[in-house]
Amino acid sequence: MKKTFCSYHCIIPPDILRNVAQKGSEKQQEWAYKAIEESAQIRGQREVMALLGVASVAVPAGTKRRTIYDAGNKTFLPGKLVRGEGDAKSKDRAVNEAYDGAGKTYDFFLKIYERNSIDDRGMRLDSTVHYDVEYNNAFWNGNQMVYGDGDGQIFNGFTGCLDVIAHELTHGVTQFEAGLVYRNQPGALNESMSDVFGSLVKQYAKKQKADKADWLIGKGLLAKGIKGVALRSMKDPGTAYNDPLIGKDPQPAHMKDFVKTTRDNGGVHINSGIPNKAFYEVAIRIGGNAWEKAGRIWYITLRDRLRTSSQFQDCANLTFAVAKELYGATSTEAKAVQDGWNVVGIKVK
Repeated sequence: MKKTFCSYHCIIPPDILRNVAQKGSEKQQEWAYKAIEESAQIRGQREVMALLGVASVAVPAGTKRRTIYDAGNKTFLPGKLVRGEGDAKSKDRAVNEAYDGAGKTYDFFLKIYERNSIDDRGMRLDSTVHYDVEYNNAFWNGNQMVYGDGDGQIFNGFTGCLDVIAHELTHGVTQFEAGLVYRNQPGALNESMSDVFGSLVKQYAKKQKADKADWLIGKGLLAKGIKGVALRSMKDPGTAYNDPLIGKDPQPAHMKDFVKTTRDNGGVHINSGIPNKAFYEVAIRIGGNAWEKAGRIWYITLRDRLRTSSQFQDCANLTFAVAKELYGATSTEAKAVQDGWNVVGIKVK
């Protein structure tokens, strides 16, 4: 089994937390500071899990097994078991959304890339809903999914966006494959891979071709009154939100605007806009269903080629190499990969 390298992965970028901590109401500031503190604690827990080599809970190959727990607005995990695989629909919307989202993500990876769950060994998909009180986040802790209900003022419930669920579960895929270190460019690639497959799972579920998709991550997550459309835009990084409370989307779309910072683990949620834009450009150039060719190139690169410390240039070179191997050196697909990375200021080698 491949080594796993864990870090704490939340869907809400730290910059938003900092902005709310500075500009929010007393209650909002309290939440933001608490979220920042919790992120450090859970990151430590995940690093310990990685060092100890905590194994996943596996079920027979090809078997989908979802287990949903209710934390009852407390922080003890996993919580009370409320729905298992094949159980009747719950009266609780969050339970059903977590169950359905995990299932759609599982089905996507199995049917499109023949991957047997998150670890490719039949890992059980555990999820906990109603974590903490008005908790404004969702995260993969290295072993399971955890969802907050949102406060209704900044964020809505976190089980309502399929791409958010798939984004976080893809962190698990990366954990068991490339193990991209969650810092600087490797960390930004880690975030980007989650956005790529989060968007593809949503497109697959909606049967959308590349040119019809919105390429937004977390559409519907921002509460009414917050000025923005989503957490990120893969099509136009830096345009997802611009609000007095949560700030302005800081993502660049080109290497000339790469952000050098010590915040956010070296800008992992910020600079991921660059490889996100590259993938969008590749998918649009290839056309059709983005998961079929562009997605396959990225998946094989993540599964077989990337390493823990891979940089943007490495990813560009490797995706180009995979495209040539799959479709030919002079193929439309290989040219699309070359041109897509060129748009963001990276020339493939």
